[in-house]
Amino acid sequence: MTAPRFTPLMASLPATVPFVGAEAITRTRGRPFRARIGANESVFGPSPKAKAAMAEAAADAWLYGDPELFDMKAALAAHHGVKPENIVVGEGIDDLLGMTVRLFVEQGTPVVTSLGGYPTFDYHVAGFGGRFVRVPYVDDRENLPGLIEATRREAAPLVYFANPDNPMASWWEAADVERATADVPDGSLMILDEAYGEFAPAGVLPKVDPDDPRILRFRTFSKAHGLAGMRVAYGIGAPEITRAFDKIRNHFGVGIVAQAAALAALADREWLADVIARVNRSKARMAEIAARSGLVTLPSATNFVAIDCGRDGAFAKAVLDGLIERDLFVRKPWVAPMDRCIRVSAGTDADLDLFAEALPAALADAARGR
Repeated sequence: MTAPRFTPLMASLPATVPFVGAEAITRTRGRPFRARIGANESVFGPSPKAKAAMAEAAADAWLYGDPELFDMKAALAAHHGVKPENIVVGEGIDDLLGMTVRLFVEQGTPVVTSLGGYPTFDYHVAGFGGRFVRVPYVDDRENLPGLIEATRREAAPLVYFANPDNPMASWWEAADVERATADVPDGSLMILDEAYGEFAPAGVLPKVDPDDPRILRFRTFSKAHGLAGMRVAYGIGAPEITRAFDKIRNHFGVGIVAQAAALAALADREWLADVIARVNRSKARMAEIAARSGLVTLPSATNFVAIDCGRDGAFAKAVLDGLIERDLFVRKPWVAPMDRCIRVSAGTDADLDLFAEALPAALADAARGR
């Protein structure tokens, strides 16, 4: 019997998941977490109107969703003051990233991204054989001028930039981003990932010409809208870019229940404002908890905080392990020097009570080398 005839590229890749999920850790440990504050999900859940829309749409789950996503595109276009042809909808930003890479990258294509940035983008680039051009962070945020310079130097068709950023929660002001987008070379495309845009303070989200073929900005319903399990996100870009997705996308990928949930969530501005207020209160309390243990919380424009553990990555990993051992699911950056931090998502009061109890003990264990 012959072996499967994978392409050489596929045969060379590891079979890995970019993130270790809470579920996998739970299976290994044999017990559930008491607080799930590691994946930047919204513990505050979706809008009650979105829940009602999902319940109503569930009766029609035997139907395929509209493959043209007409209502969603119209609603999103009205929300952002653009044309429906500026909108592309996908199964979460991860899906949109994969399709974008597929559109522009083949083996050996240079792709510019930040060293230590969002690993799922790297996963897709590797899957299509792209050549990484990695730009290190500077002062715990992505090096935006460095990304543009590398794109120009390498004549790269694709550059990825997240603002606000994951994993550090840092950001660039809108004026800086606008200057950078104006400097993107013709023939190159900047992916402007704004997954955490709803949490950003005023003056962070730039004004970008939606018809500029050099910029494709992404938003999601997974974070502030609390619909991570529904897998709905969208891009705003020039029509010649968004139309190209129709050549490769899964046309029935965003199901009828997901479409109903996203439309209802988009319309519920009151719930969104309440979630943002709760996230801000949670981040303030996490900063207080960290300070009581002598740690510093980095400024955050997202729904999570990066907490500087004050030493190196090995020490931060020990702190992380101590929190997991105490049944708190958290994560951390993976590249130095950012790996000196742990990353904790906004939580409920009960979640943060557990975090306040566990953090000093985890730090003490890490200091003793346990």
